[in-house]
Amino acid sequence: MAEDVRWLDPDQLQGWMALAGMLFKLPGALDYQLQRDSGLNHFEYTVLAALSESPDRSRRMSDLAGEANGTLSRLSHVVKRLESRGFVDRRPCDEDGRITVATLTDKGYAYLVDAAPGHVEMVREYVIDALTPEQLEQLKVISQQILAKVDPGRSC
Repeated sequence: MAEDVRWLDPDQLQGWMALAGMLFKLPGALDYQLQRDSGLNHFEYTVLAALSESPDRSRRMSDLAGEANGTLSRLSHVVKRLESRGFVDRRPCDEDGRITVATLTDKGYAYLVDAAPGHVEMVREYVIDALTPEQLEQLKVISQQILAKVDPGRSC
């Protein structure tokens, strides 16, 4: 069985280790800044941001889970916390009562607006400004290709 394994050559291993390191460290750095400055974790911020960009600041919970790259169960727990802070409201969908819709409140939107500048500054510092425009384009294409393999049903 081990003879059938397509082992990584040294260059492939270095590329993989660099990506794996970034996948572990970048979310932690972004989370730290958000927690420190606004009391939100990165997932909570992503949920609020996704709602802010949605029509009427509302999304079906199942759609929101996909947009925020989380499971419906994790999203439900996070939305419950955000709801207790007055940032999000939940209600049954008008067309189908079995579906729950989350809506960003005015208070949640104001909180997101306050949190966004610090978060964007970190994204710029750690990612955008660290790359040339050509590298950023490559990053986008590479990330889309990997996401298409990992999550084939999701459009990038």
